[in-house]
Amino acid sequence: MKHPTLHSWSFAGVLLAGSTSLLIAAAPPAAAHIVSLTNCTTTSPYGTTSFGSVGAYEQLACTANGAVDPRDPLNAIIQDIDLAPRDAKGLVEYSMDVTILKPVDLSKSNETLIYDVANRGNRGLPGFFNTGTTTANPAGDGFMQSQGYIIVASGWQGDVLPGNGRVTMKVPVATNHGAVITGRVRTEYTLTAGAASTQNLGGGAYTDGTTASYETVSLDNSGTTLTERVHQNDQRQPIANSQWVFADCTTTPFPGTPSTTQICLNGGFDTNHIYELIYTAKNPTVLGLGFAATRDLVSFLHHDKTAANPLAGGVKYTMIQGNSQSGRFVRTLLDLGFNEDENDKKVFDGMNPHIAAARIPLNVRFGQPGRIVGTQHQEAQFPGGEAPTTWNDHKDPITGIDAGILDRCRATETCPKVIQTVSGTEYWQSAMTDDTLNLKTGLDLKIPDNVRIFFLSSTQHGGSAPGQTAATDGKSYCQYLLNINPYVYNVRALITDLRDWIVDGTLPPSSRYPTVADRTLAPAADIGFPAIPNVNFTGLFNPRFDYNRGPRYDKVNMSGQLMEPPVRGAEYLVLEPVVDTDGNDIGGLHSVTLDAPLGTYTGWNLRAAGFSEGDLCDLSGSFFPFANTKADRKASGDPRPSLKERYGTHKGYVKAVTQAATNLVQDRLILPADATTIIAAAQASDVLQ
Repeated sequence: MKHPTLHSWSFAGVLLAGSTSLLIAAAPPAAAHIVSLTNCTTTSPYGTTSFGSVGAYEQLACTANGAVDPRDPLNAIIQDIDLAPRDAKGLVEYSMDVTILKPVDLSKSNETLIYDVANRGNRGLPGFFNTGTTTANPAGDGFMQSQGYIIVASGWQGDVLPGNGRVTMKVPVATNHGAVITGRVRTEYTLTAGAASTQNLGGGAYTDGTTASYETVSLDNSGTTLTERVHQNDQRQPIANSQWVFADCTTTPFPGTPSTTQICLNGGFDTNHIYELIYTAKNPTVLGLGFAATRDLVSFLHHDKTAANPLAGGVKYTMIQGNSQSGRFVRTLLDLGFNEDENDKKVFDGMNPHIAAARIPLNVRFGQPGRIVGTQHQEAQFPGGEAPTTWNDHKDPITGIDAGILDRCRATETCPKVIQTVSGTEYWQSAMTDDTLNLKTGLDLKIPDNVRIFFLSSTQHGGSAPGQTAATDGKSYCQYLLNINPYVYNVRALITDLRDWIVDGTLPPSSRYPTVADRTLAPAADIGFPAIPNVNFTGLFNPRFDYNRGPRYDKVNMSGQLMEPPVRGAEYLVLEPVVDTDGNDIGGLHSVTLDAPLGTYTGWNLRAAGFSEGDLCDLSGSFFPFANTKADRKASGDPRPSLKERYGTHKGYVKAVTQAATNLVQDRLILPADATTIIAAAQASDVLQ
């Protein structure tokens, strides 16, 4: 089964803008993309700081009010768009926060708009690519500003609540011709900050008020189930309905104050259990509008040449970058056809989905896109990992789905250039191998010419700041120190390579990721991990299963209505990166840190006592430092050569760092200026001093 080809209608939409207006005009009576900008302000987030030849930056922040035509085939795929209220023109309305960070003198930009996909409302750029950002120095080293990027962010996740600078989006509630829609919702709770009496009904891993909850239809909890288990694969143990209520017990003891959006457990929720609630909720929101809103905003900023556009004439190239949840948004936006605008034009020239192997369940009824999706310990059964996971067509041997993420853009000639970057955690917790494997034969798939894949070897999901030390990098609910191998210098080079590929056709470096052909992938138990003292390598990984989510769920488009709970089916093949005798990944793109290592860096970690001990510690890797001397390692039984055996002296360590940096610069996988920074940091370090 392949994706259907979508055909678009062509109609114009206009956004009229001025930098400080409170209300910025309205669209003509034709069907609109963005109807108006309101509550606009202009600020100088970096004061008078000038970034090289680009100069000073300013930020425009507005509320964008938009509308889409539910009859347009490009929009018809949006779940429940046909059940959303319509305005007098028959359009479905929404509004969202928008920020535009740009050079004050737009002519000094690099003419490249990069769309920052907010993660649960939190903007990631420029901070993700800039180093050294602090409250006192929010620009850090100013990498992105010095390049002249125009950085745009907007709300796309309709259940994110305002606060702490989050960008939000307001979307309509779907109704059955005015009648309330209800449905079963499943939610999980795993606490790490300590016991608590009360949890919000929804929001996935973020149940702290960041995202809205779907209200229960009744305060009567009969017909609902709450269970607990210590480990992911343990049998669920029912909790008597008399022991929990829909209520808030944060200030009033059990049974607390009745609430349609909170749950209170007598005796409280602890950190050693996974709790699962299945209840009947009401009023689903049309979350899939987030895809259309992103498409229409960026298309306007790119193509509209009138004075209405605050970037008119200033944008020649467009890119989109998202991390984790936001990277899954990027993959799904492309998969569902939203890289084609309503004038049949390509929206994004380039994409960087980062640390994202799956898709996002945004376009489902009662969707919960805030869920982290697919980790071994928590939320393992929530949607996101369904086929297609591959860029090219691949026939899933279990479901028979024959599709690829590029299907729709190929049909409409709107495919972007793609650089996908992933960490070790995506292999251990998100079945990243299934993005590149033929699951029937177990052999490697061909990667499309417009796609590069880079495995940031021996890194963890969120990376690490350059210079981070084991002494200051830990997580109380993980057994081991967190991975301190940074990948920021690699991704800075790769985002530069992506822009060069778009602008002048300069091909980026070839993909680097583990493969079956070069024997850098193997079953988890066979990767060759060494016997490091006090390290319990169990080979535990997050398996991938096929799930029956009911007859109203469309697996290939990851849309529709979910049956809760789902029924688990067959297991997929999942392989892991093979390691060297130090325990570090062999395949993929090595950082300087990995080529001149101070220890073993992994994409996995285990949960500590009191936190479901032994399960994988979600989204975390580990660091196991080398001994200083041969005598030290022999005393502990460590088979890995010591720092002294490897480098001899501090000067020898700096030499190894210099050689690794030089090689990566030659391969265009770190930038020359960053190589200088890395070498200087090694010289200033206390390694073998």
